[in-house]
Amino acid sequence: MTRPLIDVHALRQELAGDDPPVLLDVRWALGGPDGAAEYAAGHLPGAVYVDLDTQLSRPRRAGEGRHPLPGPAALQEVLRDAGVRSGSRVVVYDAATSTSAARGWWVLRWAGLADVRVLDGGLAAWTAAGFAVSTQVPLPDPGDVQVEPGALPVLTAGEVGDLARTGTVLDARAPERYRGEVEPVDPVAGHVPGAVNAPTTANVTAAGAFLPAADLRSRFAALGLGPDAVAGVYCGSGVTAAHTLLALEVAGLSGTLYPGSWSEWVTDPSRPVATGAGPG
Repeated sequence: MTRPLIDVHALRQELAGDDPPVLLDVRWALGGPDGAAEYAAGHLPGAVYVDLDTQLSRPRRAGEGRHPLPGPAALQEVLRDAGVRSGSRVVVYDAATSTSAARGWWVLRWAGLADVRVLDGGLAAWTAAGFAVSTQVPLPDPGDVQVEPGALPVLTAGEVGDLARTGTVLDARAPERYRGEVEPVDPVAGHVPGAVNAPTTANVTAAGAFLPAADLRSRFAALGLGPDAVAGVYCGSGVTAAHTLLALEVAGLSGTLYPGSWSEWVTDPSRPVATGAGPG
């Protein structure tokens, strides 16, 4: 299995080689700033911008979460336009913390791409190392990648509800949203009963790089995840949960995404809701 992270020095060496990886810029943040505008202002040389809202997701239907998984044909077109070929190595990055880059990593892995990595520390680490950025928009030769969805498993609402009672489900949102004290986006506050809070921000250092694998293993062990367990993971809309799945893989552990996440869970008023600091 391909190691899921690459540092800026190793990436710079690969970009200078005869077979450089395809670079995808996946900058995005809930409520802004606009990723496309940030890309236009400066990006890794040769990187192609991919929009999380419209290209790594598809429009929401009734009863779904805010970021449903993209349609295979549409995603295939996006990747081919970015120059991704069969067997391409792909590196995705964002501004710093890999929160949105992890969504790109997970979606591409789910789509059947085998060699996908995240630039640890993102653009911030690249520029901190003194490496140049570019405003030139590349025009790659069209790729021929075949998207084959389903390479990674997913959980339905019913499955995540059951797993929260019988196994381990991690809620990757901020503690105050988990507790139900605030809910800035969705119409109902709280969490899936039985889920344990595991904020995405605790996966990384202050600079945005992932914690060492041993530290991540200790973190997840404290949350009740043993070495052979498979955790269900959700967040608000299936974006930051991918970051926790990436952290689990760095730690040598396993997890499965509930793509609909909290924004889907609360579309059905018959689904139970817990509040407070405990799983409920």
